[in-house]
Amino acid sequence: MLTVRKAQDRGHAKLGWLDSWHTFSFSNYYDPKHMGFRSLRVINDDTVAPGRGFGMHPHEDMEIITYMLDGAVAHQDSMGTGATLRPGDVQRMSAGTGIVHSETNPSPSAPAHFLQIWIEPDAQRVTPRYEDRHFPLSERTDRLRLIASPDGRDGSLAIHQDALIHAAVLTPGHRLSHALAPGRGGYLQVAKGAVDVDGVALGTGDAVAAEAVERLGITAGPAGAEILLFDVA
Repeated sequence: MLTVRKAQDRGHAKLGWLDSWHTFSFSNYYDPKHMGFRSLRVINDDTVAPGRGFGMHPHEDMEIITYMLDGAVAHQDSMGTGATLRPGDVQRMSAGTGIVHSETNPSPSAPAHFLQIWIEPDAQRVTPRYEDRHFPLSERTDRLRLIASPDGRDGSLAIHQDALIHAAVLTPGHRLSHALAPGRGGYLQVAKGAVDVDGVALGTGDAVAAEAVERLGITAGPAGAEILLFDVA
């Protein structure tokens, strides 16, 4: 079964410096019908104004993944980590017993656009850790590139959960497919562009959840697309 989540139906927070769309319940947006998908708890589509951002704030017991789309984000945390993320970069924080961090847009003129993803971990109170990695466009073009997994396979980021996160940048009309093993679910988020998923048309910001489906067929629209696909136990 495929269940569509349209972009305009998501929660929305516009704070002047932040324009954020919430796929699932988050902060002041609460919808009991949209609390997550299996262990996938948050997908926030965030655009941060130049020179602004999220100041130092804490997290515990969550796998937090940032997928950059446009602009740059400067990261600082209580472990002493500092990094600047740009398109193609993916960041993973295991909050575990507690981490404090900030994410700000260092540009004086360009907005920063990214997806922030939270996944509920399969282990509590783990030692916090940080990692980021660049996934070149060539590795994501017209293929599903694994960017996060429980064991860090194929050069992906390791997370504390049986979830596989793939990213793809599709050229116009390109078709690919992804098999879902028995008992697993799929969640496809369109970051940019448009795709057809087994006859279901999706545009920028739309998503589709797949349950009891053996294979997803994905075809890019006439302008191409950038997608994330979650394969979750």
